[in-house]
Amino acid sequence: MPIKPILFNTDMVRAILDGRKSCTRRICKDANEYTVPDMEFYNADKRTYAVHNFADKEQMEQLSTAERTCPICTGDILYVRETWKEAPKGYYYYEDWQKDDIADVTKWKPSIHMPKEAARIWLKVTNVRVERLQEITEVQAQAEGCNSGLLTGACTARGQFEDLWNSTVKKSDLDRYGWDASPWVWVIEFERCEKLEE
Repeated sequence: MPIKPILFNTDMVRAILDGRKSCTRRICKDANEYTVPDMEFYNADKRTYAVHNFADKEQMEQLSTAERTCPICTGDILYVRETWKEAPKGYYYYEDWQKDDIADVTKWKPSIHMPKEAARIWLKVTNVRVERLQEITEVQAQAEGCNSGLLTGACTARGQFEDLWNSTVKKSDLDRYGWDASPWVWVIEFERCEKLEE
């Protein structure tokens, strides 16, 4: 069973710890207007899925079908990388420091550099699918950790998710990956689990 890292911002780390987040969406970079992902061809042994290639944006003329490797599959174990620091008494996490005022004795390190042994949040992937970003429902937005009015002025969890999503996309990529573009995304559902070693 593969063990892989995954990044979350501080607000989403808190949502996981609070039990409000059980799903995440990530860009499916194998897909675009001419290339459509298809998990109905998922092969668990090979960890692959299909993409259908079309000659046109209306997807009327199919050219070919190719096999691609899934980045994350059902059953995978993920450890959450978050902003952290190491001190004589162990590891500290930025999300806790904001809440508990842990003494700032060393510099915070970016989440991308967190080693596996420092991770405190472990997740087991329970389901993976692909869909268009704007297919998210109000209930699914709540599973993403969004609750209307908590982080933004949005009136619904879905509206809050839209704001949250766009805040994570570079301005230069909004036309391609922003909410209005409704790109293909991986929908990764998970549950908390105990720390595992490879």
